[in-house]
Amino acid sequence: MDDNKLSIRVNVADRYYPLKIEREDEEKIRKAARMINEKVLQYKQRYSDKDVQDFLAMAALQFVIKLIEEEEKHNNDFLPEALNELANKIDTVLEKKSNDVL
Repeated sequence: MDDNKLSIRVNVADRYYPLKIEREDEEKIRKAARMINEKVLQYKQRYSDKDVQDFLAMAALQFVIKLIEEEEKHNNDFLPEALNELANKIDTVLEKKSNDVL
């Protein structure tokens, strides 16, 4: 048995799920479950006539939208840097070509 693995039970929407995880991931996994449960509770309080499956779906949708927004933000942050690197490479090639012509 792998000594780095830890067996835990995680509660998500009043259901327990057994997981085998890396020890260093435990806090992250428990935090994720807590965030999901908080979001599900918010939906339960707002929409009493819906099913828990609906709340889970809406929570998942909301979290994935945030993830996509962060990924797009992250990709856009690197775009100017990548353009600067490309411009520098072009300048280097042009300078080299210019020096070869002279």
